[in-house]
Amino acid sequence: MEHWVAQELEGCEFPDQRLGRRLESLVKQLSEGIGESIPMACQDWAATKAAYRFFASDRVHESLILKGHFEATKSRCAASDGTILVLQDTTEFTYNREDTAAIGHLGRSPQGPPGRTRMHTVCGVLMHASLATTTEGLPLGLAAVKFWTRKRFKGTNQLKKHVNPTRMPIETKESYRWIPNLRESSALLGDPSRLVHIGDRERDIYELFCTAQEVGTHFLVRTCVDRLAEDGSITVSKVMKDVRVQGLHRIEVADRKGEATQAVLELRYRRIRVLPPIGKQRDYPALDLTVLHATEREAPKGRAPIEWKLLTDLPVRSRREALEKLQWYARRWTIETFHKVLKSGCRAESLRLQTAERLTNAIAVFCILAWRVFWMTMLNREQQNASARHVLTDLDQRILDRLVPQPKRPRADAGLSHYLIKLAKIGGYLARKNDGPPGNTVMWRGLARLTDIELGVMIAKKNVGN
Repeated sequence: MEHWVAQELEGCEFPDQRLGRRLESLVKQLSEGIGESIPMACQDWAATKAAYRFFASDRVHESLILKGHFEATKSRCAASDGTILVLQDTTEFTYNREDTAAIGHLGRSPQGPPGRTRMHTVCGVLMHASLATTTEGLPLGLAAVKFWTRKRFKGTNQLKKHVNPTRMPIETKESYRWIPNLRESSALLGDPSRLVHIGDRERDIYELFCTAQEVGTHFLVRTCVDRLAEDGSITVSKVMKDVRVQGLHRIEVADRKGEATQAVLELRYRRIRVLPPIGKQRDYPALDLTVLHATEREAPKGRAPIEWKLLTDLPVRSRREALEKLQWYARRWTIETFHKVLKSGCRAESLRLQTAERLTNAIAVFCILAWRVFWMTMLNREQQNASARHVLTDLDQRILDRLVPQPKRPRADAGLSHYLIKLAKIGGYLARKNDGPPGNTVMWRGLARLTDIELGVMIAKKNVGN
């Protein structure tokens, strides 16, 4: 435990070395009690008070907390071969507070039983993160994070009644957050030409496409805007209507009842000259981009039809390359899983801190823990033959061997997957014949239980020695 914490935080640089030591101690304590409250993880009032002081310190900022993790992410990316996917997405952390001004508004939502509901203000913090992964889906770590709050919530539909969003400078919009993250993650990871930045329809921003070209990196987004194309007399959708089907792809999807069904997708792709919005054509150049459409051939029953419209600066010259881009975009849901671990596993929305600054500092610490759990889960699927020493200590392995004995004689070269499955078993994983690989939930439960058992073993050894 102490080894990976020290290694992950090695690049942190605080103005006071005592803050660095406190962060290392805090990460260790919280990692031993994932999902527990701060007092429960710290165990005593002195450690709890030290944690609260750390989060409230004016000399602590989320960028300082995550600097070491960013450097570790850079090292892991450098050690990985091939393309690196940088997944961007935004999530909200909502809190129930009487003083909403101390945190910030997220919007308004109904509250109360049917017939007696009333609108109340929701407060919370927003986080926009860039998660670096391999093309197989192994999370290598965060490359950029931005936190912010809203002093006054204004809905998008309400704003459209007063201004034309396409004519507003991108710097005045909340969507500007996508551009600094792209720049920062590209600068951190280096070699931007091997990076592909992936985002959903919210990332369909023309200024972002131009920024990627300026930085020398690549992007793949799901588009929602029917932009002008070619000479400006036609739109992208009209151009794509004349493109013939260039391949078929059969996939298995689940309907609303959870039953597996087959879907046949028609693939169309073409290189198109895409123009900027009319109000910004003086400021931004036209770009040659690849438009890739994957639409379901027949309307299905019991679910919505599949219709992906992707936009990228990368070339697509064959069905194989089209499927590759679809698989890369499908990895976008990896960051959604990371957010789930952050909220459900680390219970970031259960924090009782009273200001936005303290909350963002605590969430930054939880980001490191959430990545660790998620990385272990995916490592079990992608690198099963790796050595268990990369993740677990010798004591961890001995305890797991005692807790989860093998029905057959254990192999002398038992690898990482062998022990991670045992770890998941003590977290509730059944490991039946037709069960899939263990997920994040059983993994963080297993980690918490293993920590408790290790603590008991250490206490027992100490008592025997005395």
